[in-house]
Amino acid sequence: MAEPDPVARPGIPEAALSHPRTLPEAGRIGRGIDRVAAVFALGIVLAMAILVLEVITRYFFNAPTTWAHETSTFLSAITFIFGGLLCVARNSHIRVVLLYDLVRGRALQVLNAVISLTCMISTGFFAWAAWHMVRKAIFRPSGDFFLETSGSAWNSPAPALIKIFLFLVLIVMSGQFLLLTFSYMRAARAPERADR
Repeated sequence: MAEPDPVARPGIPEAALSHPRTLPEAGRIGRGIDRVAAVFALGIVLAMAILVLEVITRYFFNAPTTWAHETSTFLSAITFIFGGLLCVARNSHIRVVLLYDLVRGRALQVLNAVISLTCMISTGFFAWAAWHMVRKAIFRPSGDFFLETSGSAWNSPAPALIKIFLFLVLIVMSGQFLLLTFSYMRAARAPERADR
């Protein structure tokens, strides 16, 4: 089955409309996020392979690893964190559509702008809170740089790396919502079209 032709939208470049998986209003940021998504998807496959290896080494050779659990947890965590960003770029996040589906045209664009602005503000607050976690995870109380570790036998810096990654993703997500806000407001100011 062929992909449907993208609907022309005012103010959106043709190159953005040719990429069907991302929201056209997400722009270059959204397309960039979509391009690197496969790397994070491979993280889940790699985490599964590590767990299979752990089962084999533990139960068939009686030689469990010290790193398998933390590594698979780390890979799964960064994949799920990145998944939130991908959902924004693809407009595939959960939405209560009881009233949203009743709105059309310019009012829908304004509603999308208000939703995006609200999401940007809340994501900004989450990023601010994440920074406090990151600061504690990368600096000792004396001010020396030191990555928080897991405290396990392997003692990896995974907890600090996950917190840093969450912080960075929240910053990008805030920027993505800001871009969406402007894109929707630009579309709301465009001349009304019959098909919207």
